[in-house]
Amino acid sequence: MANITLTIDQNSGKPLYMQLYDHIRNEIREGLLEDGARLPSKRSLASHLRISQNTVETAYGQLLAEGFIRSKPKSGYYVSRFEVYPSDTTGPESTGKEEETREDTSGFAYDFMTNTVDTRFFPFSTWSRITREVIHDENRELLKASHPQGEVSLRMSIARHLHEHKGVRCTHEQVIIGAGSEYLIGLLVQLLGRDRVYAVEDPGYVKTGMLLMSNGSDVVHVGLDRDGLDVKELEESGAKIVHITPSHQFPMGMIMPARRRMQLLAWAYAEKDRYIIEDDYDSEFRFGGRPIPSLQGLDNSERVIYIGTFSKSLAPSIRIGYLVLPPSLIEEYRKRYMYNASTVSRFEQQTLARFIKDGHFERHLNRMRKVYKSRKENLVNEIRRASFGKSAEIIGENAGLHLLLSPGNGMSEMQLLESAASAGVRLRGLSGYFSQDSLSKPQGTVLLGYSSLSEEEISEAVSLLDFAWS
Repeated sequence: MANITLTIDQNSGKPLYMQLYDHIRNEIREGLLEDGARLPSKRSLASHLRISQNTVETAYGQLLAEGFIRSKPKSGYYVSRFEVYPSDTTGPESTGKEEETREDTSGFAYDFMTNTVDTRFFPFSTWSRITREVIHDENRELLKASHPQGEVSLRMSIARHLHEHKGVRCTHEQVIIGAGSEYLIGLLVQLLGRDRVYAVEDPGYVKTGMLLMSNGSDVVHVGLDRDGLDVKELEESGAKIVHITPSHQFPMGMIMPARRRMQLLAWAYAEKDRYIIEDDYDSEFRFGGRPIPSLQGLDNSERVIYIGTFSKSLAPSIRIGYLVLPPSLIEEYRKRYMYNASTVSRFEQQTLARFIKDGHFERHLNRMRKVYKSRKENLVNEIRRASFGKSAEIIGENAGLHLLLSPGNGMSEMQLLESAASAGVRLRGLSGYFSQDSLSKPQGTVLLGYSSLSEEEISEAVSLLDFAWS
């Protein structure tokens, strides 16, 4: 069992639970508390530190919501693996954006986490056939290093797909291929400057801010309103670069309307060194109407950088991401980084290029949209039929692969998570996606990612939640 010892300052203006939370979080981040280490029970730790059990419970609840620890039914709390991303973009491959902190799923019958896809539908036969064709061609050029920006064939396929389906305006010369979005964001920090102030959404994907900070940049958190990022707050933050998910905000799920997009572009145009990083998170899966056009397609002044991956649309193990840089930044990139080696295998790039060019990617997306839409509808129907369904609020069900649920039964977020875990259902709380300083953290709201569960499994899982939350 992990030994947790710290001096609690009763006279500090900092809440006691925050002192405990900060201490444990830092120990995990620094590797002093290892993955899988069991934490003391709330009662024993409270007795050891001479603080109330409620203080320990609140600290554990925040760590649980943010994914630093996990709860095992009838066993206790355990440290979750935490990975610190390297600032050197030529270093080892980092995990994908959608690959949240990897947690042990043992003890859980059903997993509603948002970092998964259903690999049962991956087109193995088509993928393996194309792979064999690429190898059979015996092109010795494939054994040489790839172009620093990636294979021309893949960059052309991506540029064509983005133009046809997202309204992105670019040529293949503007596309850079890299091993996942984290690698590419690290590359952007080097290109744009570590001395800039970067803004991220609050709530938002926590590791984006952590990655920017690990690369030596200052990060500010900007709140949201019903239309997405608050542009007035962004202006007041002093940030020069902002990372956003306008097509499907994570985790709130809203789609940024055209008026807000134009306001955001106006913010970028107001000063010459401002940029917007448009993250194409989950935008492939929209269940009503046409796909949302990109913000990049509206940009007339080369201020939007577009970034995306294939981790949700195909599989997390396909470590291929891409950047679309404005022409002026591509020129700067070539001056400074054309000596870099590509971080993705030429064989894998060629396979994906043919997969897209021959129409297999679009057919796979169409198939998965139908599958996920059916699962989403089944999940919503099961929630409505549950005993908490009449009081429940469902948010963000029209796009993406997760939705937000507020059961409205009076239970706190921690009570919802712990009772669900005791019933064998794994969830994540919404508060874990807010910054520590946020004044608007919700109470009693959880995320339900449904991409990896079948309709039958969804029905069974909601039945267990109904029992646990009654």
